Amino acid sequence: MIYSSHACEGDLAQLVGLTHKHFIFPLKAGGDLQTHRGVLKHDDLIGKPWGSQVFSHMGAPFFLLQPSLADILNDLPRTTQILYPKDIGYILITMGIAPGQRVMEAGTGSGSMTIALATAVGADGRVISYEQKPDTQNLARKNLERVGVASRVDFKLRDIQEGFDETDADAFFLDVQNPFDYISQVRNALKPGGYFCAVIPTFNQVEKILHALKKNNFAFVEVCELLLRFYKADPMRLRPTDRMVAHTGFLVFARRIEPSTDPRGLELANEVGIED
Repeated sequence: MIYSSHACEGDLAQLVGLTHKHFIFPLKAGGDLQTHRGVLKHDDLIGKPWGSQVFSHMGAPFFLLQPSLADILNDLPRTTQILYPKDIGYILITMGIAPGQRVMEAGTGSGSMTIALATAVGADGRVISYEQKPDTQNLARKNLERVGVASRVDFKLRDIQEGFDETDADAFFLDVQNPFDYISQVRNALKPGGYFCAVIPTFNQVEKILHALKKNNFAFVEVCELLLRFYKADPMRLRPTDRMVAHTGFLVFARRIEPSTDPRGLELANEVGIED
């Protein structure tokens, strides 16, 4: 997405109604958006400053906004469970994803994490995304094309049990069933010191991946979950909302390290969780 002060043709726009009902769509000259509260002509929106209040042909009010990445990801068409923005933001920062990097993922799904990675690495970076199901990959490709970042991604269709074509990746994100079965393949694809993250739904799977990481010389392992609670933004009755986004998965982070046979390093190796 290109961020500017005014809505331009080709931009992704977001219209938000008074009840926070919203619509995300690309602006096209001559197009229109039909809602239950009336029709809005794209030509009437193009050229307006973001944040403007606009009205449908029935007089219903909306605000014209440029959607955030969180808005876009929550609005994606999906056939699989997507990652929540609360998890994605923490993953990107903890793995140090930055412009110009080469990042890999396995388990493209509907493409929410792929979009976030492609946005973070920028036009000079590269994302390589592996998926086993053709229909799932096609949906992800369409979602990335809609956001305008598909050109930054190499889509690969393969059972990752066979391993990966790439080596020396800066970071690797794993979101597949039985992720503990593929840690050796991931290690071969990562550069020394590279970042690893997996999202895992259950305790027993976390236990298995911890053993696999130790066996394959990953260290600095961290396991966490993120809980998000919103509050009613009313100064006269500020309190938590009735529902919260609680457990969506465990996040497991680690780094590929190169252990030494020098006995002086054995104590540190034990501290960071490397096999003796």
